[in-house]
Amino acid sequence: MTQDEMKKAAGWAALEFVTPGSIVGVGTGSTVNHFIDALGSIKDQIKGAVSSSEASTARLKDLGIPVFDLNDISELNVYVDGADEIDGSMAMVKGGGAALTREKIVAAVADKFVCIVDGTKTVEVLGTFPLPVEVIPMAREYVARELRKLGGRPVYRDGVVTDNGNHILDVHGLAITEPKVLETRINAIVGVVTNGLFAERGADVLLIGTPDGVVRQGG
Repeated sequence: MTQDEMKKAAGWAALEFVTPGSIVGVGTGSTVNHFIDALGSIKDQIKGAVSSSEASTARLKDLGIPVFDLNDISELNVYVDGADEIDGSMAMVKGGGAALTREKIVAAVADKFVCIVDGTKTVEVLGTFPLPVEVIPMAREYVARELRKLGGRPVYRDGVVTDNGNHILDVHGLAITEPKVLETRINAIVGVVTNGLFAERGADVLLIGTPDGVVRQGG
């Protein structure tokens, strides 16, 4: 089974958590694209979706799935998204696709966060994948200096502008043994919009696509 086939298996398995007649929170990325395709197969059974990125919004609309503004939604039963890394405590590093802020907002609203990954994304300690930090453009160099004080090596993701009009710093060289502590510390730096650690609001359910099928962890 290829990596993409494992992603597809995890994406389609997440349909189990979609409640008929509901609005579904949808994340961003290659694994989520498989979930969006799966959602298209039951689009007549749901009201629509809330999306965390312009790319996912376009894909949903292409499949004829209505996309709602989060400000018009009072609750979400479930949010389905991928991860660049996830550890045994269900804390994640996200933001490889530069949609981390909107992803974190939608995740905060949802009753249940279902993370879908292939087996290469599970790790013992977070930090091998560089930690994305979304920053206000004028604060980029100041934030970079502060991140160096925390032991990281921030690299400007040149040419990338987020859907919110901001910049991304990818922080290399971190072994993230206390993800909640680091998430809070980085978010406290003036000029940071948010960082790609999803630890305070980690996943409730993890679906891992493997060569032997989909492995489920959590609720």
